Amino acid sequence: MIAPSVLSADFLNLGRDVEMINESEAALFHVDVMDGRFVPNISFGLPVIKAIKKLAKKALDVHLMIVEPEKYFEDFKNAGADILSVHVEASVHLHRSLQSIKALGMKAGVAINPHTPVSALSEVIMDTDLVCMMSVNPGFGGQSFIPNTLNKIRELKKMITEKGASTLIEIDGGVTLENAATIIEAGADVLVAGNTVFSAADPKKMISDLHRLSK
Repeated sequence: MIAPSVLSADFLNLGRDVEMINESEAALFHVDVMDGRFVPNISFGLPVIKAIKKLAKKALDVHLMIVEPEKYFEDFKNAGADILSVHVEASVHLHRSLQSIKALGMKAGVAINPHTPVSALSEVIMDTDLVCMMSVNPGFGGQSFIPNTLNKIRELKKMITEKGASTLIEIDGGVTLENAATIIEAGADVLVAGNTVFSAADPKKMISDLHRLSK
């Protein structure tokens, strides 16, 4: 599945870019929320997500890169989030957070930074619908893919299989046409693509090209 990251969209023409994703072979909208504290950048919040939701014909995959995310679960549900991911590094009571997200009717995701070992997910993988594995250091688009992510994907896939979980593996950061096939082969289910899609001459075709690699 391809999940274009709207962080890289043209915010002067956001409606146009949302419609492009609607008409494309993308499966999800990936929506990055940054607070300037958990990561060294600020993106956008609830009003922009509500605006995207009004036009979106596909699910909103909201990635919270914020401290104390548990304070805002209901707000993001009301804004239109269908999948809500919190960082393992930002969640003191991760199991409780996952339960709370599901109780609100959303799918529950866990995001994990490049330095964090996959073993940190062992006790919650059965309660996790999606793992958003960061393949760059979070906070900025346009970074290069960290090669060791491939080993982490394989390790996570092994954990999911051994525990009998149905968790999806999502890769976020540095995904390109050149490395997408290798990432999928390692075990990824969802590819987040921001700069690769929106810097392309034909973003809709780029989504199609990425999607074709997953078949």
